[in-house]
Amino acid sequence: MRRATDAHEPTPPATAALLRTFLTGLLDRVPLRALWAHGSLAGGDYQEGRSDLDLIALLARPATPQEQDDLAGLHRRLAATGGPAARTMHCAYPDITAPDDPAHPHLAWAHGELTYRPLTPVTRRELHTVGLVLYGDGPAGLLPPVTDAQLTAFVLADLRGFWRPALGHPEYWLRDIWVDLGLLTLARATVTLRNGTLISKRQALPVLAGLGAPAQVLADIRHRRYGPTPPPPSPDGAGAAGAPDAHRADWPARRAELTRAFLAPAIDRTLTAYGGG
Repeated sequence: MRRATDAHEPTPPATAALLRTFLTGLLDRVPLRALWAHGSLAGGDYQEGRSDLDLIALLARPATPQEQDDLAGLHRRLAATGGPAARTMHCAYPDITAPDDPAHPHLAWAHGELTYRPLTPVTRRELHTVGLVLYGDGPAGLLPPVTDAQLTAFVLADLRGFWRPALGHPEYWLRDIWVDLGLLTLARATVTLRNGTLISKRQALPVLAGLGAPAQVLADIRHRRYGPTPPPPSPDGAGAAGAPDAHRADWPARRAELTRAFLAPAIDRTLTAYGGG
């Protein structure tokens, strides 16, 4: 393994073994040109069994229907036998003949099925700045870079077109994944819009605190993603350091209320400040 840059964080042994098995499986099934990691593993924020394992397998041509079936079988077998990291694996399969268009959808394995997704400007920027090269050449020679204008336009469109309307669906925000990604996306987007850089999810937590996000919700995210199981609650319903009592029956609803009440005006302020409203 090597990095697209000089940054280096050790890959946990179980995940490294999974990646070797996956690479062997790909080489037996598809015309592979390169295999790259991005997201948490590449950025140094990877938590084995908690973080998604985000990969890009660049193909020499589009996968045939039979090859697509073979890829689905490989992913399902690994999910059944490869441990927690395999169950969080997502992999996009762009081919080198595809148009250079960040909106162009590519074959991908995500959430237990084959689908089609674009390589977003954020993903492409990650690959160029912190990408982990698992096989073949690095992204610099195979994937055109993303301009600052493309990155800014995508971040604003994501906030405006996806996250802001999602706040109109209270039921979404009862789930951990919506609370986590909604808040962390806002913080990461804010930093990108300020100075053009990308930060990890862990780095986003203090940014959220600075933006005034609810302390109890941030403590909840920190405990679930990075810390031990929260301690028993105190009589007022809070654990150590203000961590909420995640065992209380009303906590998901209260957390959703706090998150939506913070995110709506925070997204609106960000769009006004950087995107003209």
